[in-house]
Order: sequence, then C-alpha cells, then structure tokens
Amino acid sequence: MNWYCIQTKPKKEILVEKYLNDELELETYFPRLRRKKTIRRVKREVIEPLFPRYLFCRLSLADCYRAVIYGRDVLGLVSAGNKPTVVDEQIILQLKDWAGEGDDIIVLEPKSIKKGDPIKITDGPMQGLEATFLQEATQDERVAILLNIMNTEVRLKIDRDFIEAMES
Repeated sequence: MNWYCIQTKPKKEILVEKYLNDELELETYFPRLRRKKTIRRVKREVIEPLFPRYLFCRLSLADCYRAVIYGRDVLGLVSAGNKPTVVDEQIILQLKDWAGEGDDIIVLEPKSIKKGDPIKITDGPMQGLEATFLQEATQDERVAILLNIMNTEVRLKIDRDFIEAMES
C-alpha cells in the first residue's frame, strides 16, 4: 500500500476524509494550517487546509481505486499521465513531524524581526514598499516602521501581518 494524493471538490476535504476513513477504512492524512487572518477588518485565528482541495490516502490501487475515485466529492488521484503518482512516505512523515503531536495542525509563527532590519510591506495601501523595522507596538499587534518616501523618512505604525522580513 502506498500514499497517494487525492483531489477533492472545493471545501470538501473533510467530507472526503470521513468517507475514506469510515466507509473504506483507509488511512488518511489531511494536514491543516493555523494562522491569523483578517476577515472583515477583524483578526481571527483560522484553521485552513495546508493544501486546499487535496488530502493524502494510503491505499492499494488494486483493491480500492474505483471506490476512491468514484467517491462523493472526489475529483481523482493526482496523476502523471494516466498513472496515479505515489507520494513518498518520507514526505508524509516530514509533514507529520512539522505538525507535531495532536490534530495534524501546523502553526506558523511570524519570522523574528529586530530593530533596524529591512522589511517589505506585503498588504494594504503601501504594499510593495520597503521600510526599516523600528519596534513592536503593543496595541492590536501593530509595529512601528520607518518608511523612506521621496527622501523623507516617515515613522508609521502598521499591522504586523502586513510586513515580512527581507534578506539583508
């Protein structure tokens, strides 16, 4: 039995996982990602699929192929040509190791940024601009940055999620 990647209809990964586990009694792996996301101007912690529309399943093609691909909300197995692609067990083990113990949920922590580090603004009205990190500002997870616009340095406070560290 090998690991294969199964493609599902949008937002149907959990239903397909339940079908594969409960009905077909197959081993599955569905890694998820916990991260902070701004939804309608409100910061929330959300859990989303690490690979939207995909999950992993250990199966024998000879025994279960038809039952899997004709399952409700399954679009098929990821294939190279007409042959389903085997996912190396090391990849599954690395993903499980990354997620740690528990519910296979991977937590991404923001990269550490120190005073004076160059940063790039990744969202908002100043997206794409480069600046210098000054300090963490405690209220509402905001940070202070120094932005150089038209040879003038401007000190701003911006949402922590709107910046990323650049290679110095």
